[in-house]
Amino acid sequence: MGCLGNLLWFVCGGMMSGLCWALAGCLWCITVIGVPIGLQCFKFASLSFFPFGKEIRYGGGAGSLLLNLVWLVVTGLPLALEHALWGLLLCVTVIGIPFGLQHFKLAKLALMPFGSAVL
Repeated sequence: MGCLGNLLWFVCGGMMSGLCWALAGCLWCITVIGVPIGLQCFKFASLSFFPFGKEIRYGGGAGSLLLNLVWLVVTGLPLALEHALWGLLLCVTVIGIPFGLQHFKLAKLALMPFGSAVL
């Protein structure tokens, strides 16, 4: 399911999802202070292009919490809402449920990306 799922995902909406993450990364990289946040966005853009077969492990400390709070206010909510809405729309049909679940995984990641690792 991984290879076929990733191919279908990319063609049917994953490209747009990944481009949203890449755009957020470009906007964050405009300032010197935002470069670490932008680099994290680029890492998650690659996950958003091909999410099947990958897991996300959450963790982190106080530094991750502070970065997640700044991220949530500035960029996280729009990306999380985008993924949640797509997830809801895709879960309407039986065929779309695996794709909707991937969107929910990315929505959770959009809310707290720092301190998480992609496996």
